[in-house]
Amino acid sequence: MNFWANIKGLFKRESDKDVTPSTHREGATSLLYSPNQSSLAVATVFRCVKLLSESIANLPVQYLKREKGIFVDASNAQLDYLLNVQPDYAMNAFDHWRQVGIELLLEGNAYIVPIYNPASMALYRLALCGRGTVMHDTINDVYTVNDFSNGISGTYREDEIIHIKGLTLNNHKHGVSVLTYARLALDIASAGDKETRNRFANGGTVKGLVSNDNSVKGFGEYQDKQLEATAKDLNYRYNIVGENIVASPGQVGFTQISLSSVDMQFLESRKFTVREICRFFGVHPSFVFDDSSNNYKSAEQATVAFLNNTLNPLLRNIEVELRRKLIAPELAGKFLFQFDRKGLYASDLSGMMDYRIKLLQTGASVNEVRKLENLPPVKGGDVALVSANLKSANEYSQQTTFGNEQ
Repeated sequence: MNFWANIKGLFKRESDKDVTPSTHREGATSLLYSPNQSSLAVATVFRCVKLLSESIANLPVQYLKREKGIFVDASNAQLDYLLNVQPDYAMNAFDHWRQVGIELLLEGNAYIVPIYNPASMALYRLALCGRGTVMHDTINDVYTVNDFSNGISGTYREDEIIHIKGLTLNNHKHGVSVLTYARLALDIASAGDKETRNRFANGGTVKGLVSNDNSVKGFGEYQDKQLEATAKDLNYRYNIVGENIVASPGQVGFTQISLSSVDMQFLESRKFTVREICRFFGVHPSFVFDDSSNNYKSAEQATVAFLNNTLNPLLRNIEVELRRKLIAPELAGKFLFQFDRKGLYASDLSGMMDYRIKLLQTGASVNEVRKLENLPPVKGGDVALVSANLKSANEYSQQTTFGNEQ
C-alpha cells in the first residue's frame, strides 16, 4: 500500500472554519505584488537568478528511506512523479523548481501547497502559489491563499503549507529577498544602463556654455538676450538638426562642459556594480562572465566555493522544509528528501571518471560504479576491490594469510 495512505491520519486538514484569517491584525505581513521583474533587466541580476534557479532545477529530487544504516531509494512511484516529472497541472518539474528558486531570490518567500486525494489521502499535487497570492499572519501562523489561477483558495495552518524562506533577520517566520538589501547597487546599475542607452541614443550630445569675448569692450560685446538666442540656435543645430561642426557668431565663445566617459570613469563604475551585485547573490564574477583575470585554479576554487557556500545552502533549505512538511515527525528519522548533487557534474566527464576511479579504490564494486552510469551489471562485478592492482578483497586476503603462514 502507498506510504501516504498508511499515514493519512497525520496529514488530514482541519476544517477551514476553525482557522480565522487575520489580515488586519497587528503582525500580519501582506505579500503585495512588487514588480521585481524590472531588476531582471540588469544583466548581472538576470544571470545570477538564472544560474541559481536553474542549478536547483537541474538536480533530481530523491525520496529516500533508511535501510541497514544507509538511505536508499524508497521506490515511491507517485512521489517520484511529483518531484521529478510533473508537480502540478501544466508545469513540469524543471519549471517548478526553477520558479521556486526565482521566488526565493526575488521575493524572499516561496509557497507550495501540498494537496491530497480526499479519498485515499495520497499526495497528488504540489501547487506553487503565484506571486502576491499569499497573505501570511506571522503572529497566528496562518496563511491565506487566493490563487485563483491555480484553483487554490482558503486558509492554511503553518504545518499545511511548504514555506521556503530566504534570509530572515527581524522576523524568522518571514523571508526577505536579496533585492531588498541590494537596492542601492541595483539603482547604480540601472542608472548606468540608462546612461549608456542615452549616450548611444543621442550620439554623445555636446553640452557647454556660450559666453561673450571679454577681450573686446564696447559695441562688439554681446548682450544677454543675444547670448541666449545664440545658445538656443547652437542647441537646435547640435541636437535637432544633427550638425557636428557649426560656426559661432562674432565675439561668442563656446566652452564644452560635458564630461567624457573616461573622465567619469564610467566603465570602471559599471565593473564595480557587477561585482557588488555578485557579492549579494554569493556568485563569483566569473559565473556572470566578468572579464576579470581568471585561470584554471581560480575557476576550480570558484566552483567549489559556489557549490559549498551558495548552492548547497539553498538545496538544504528546500530539503529540510520538504521533510518537515511532508513526513510525519515520528517517521522523519526513516525518510528524507534529497537533491542528487551528482547531477552537478553531469557535464564534467573528467571529474566523473576521477570520482568513479576513487570509488573503486575505496571498496566499491564494479557493478556499483556501473549502476551510477546506468549500465547493466557484469558477471563477477559485485566483489569489492582494493587499490592494490584492483584485486578482489578475498584474493588479497588469501595472499596475505598465505604469506604469514610461510
